[in-house]
Amino acid sequence: MIFSREYAKYWWCTGFKPGHLRVVEPAKELRTVNRITFKDKEMAKLLYNQQDIYFIGRQNSYAVSLEASLKMKEISYIHSEAYAAGELKHGTISLIEQGTVVIAIAHNSEVLQKTLSNIAEVKARGAKTILITDNKKIEKNGEIDEIIRVDTTLKEFSPSLLVLPMQLVSYYTAKLRGCDIDKPKNLAKSITVE
Repeated sequence: MIFSREYAKYWWCTGFKPGHLRVVEPAKELRTVNRITFKDKEMAKLLYNQQDIYFIGRQNSYAVSLEASLKMKEISYIHSEAYAAGELKHGTISLIEQGTVVIAIAHNSEVLQKTLSNIAEVKARGAKTILITDNKKIEKNGEIDEIIRVDTTLKEFSPSLLVLPMQLVSYYTAKLRGCDIDKPKNLAKSITVE
């Protein structure tokens, strides 16, 4: 959760404009977690028996993809990697085969359509596709198998909030796999050696 907190601080700080103070309520934005928990449990049922999971995203969503992938492999021990969606053609696409899970994280921005195009590319190669987005208009279709929608009111917080569903999905996936969530193997809660 450190990444999420640091990322939120970054966006909060950059949201202020010289000359006038903008007051935001992060707690109000974070209430969205209560609305997505059920979907996360269902998503975990789709993921817990996978060997590989790939995450894709563009710009700020790529940073969220990196965090989501890290959380998935840390506590569920499923091999996962995050890739910049725009770099799929440079070798990454060769890893996609029938049934491979690809999770796209796309906040409502100018590159949303490009990310949707990347989803179509991996779907054409047989991937099972999941989209995590704050866009309210995108619906499940032949290219998007599942959607986790995160409600946001401030675009500055959108990327930070998009990581929350994947932290919950990782938690529930690890739980279904019987992993010790509180004591992940080979991970220290504190640094004891240099």
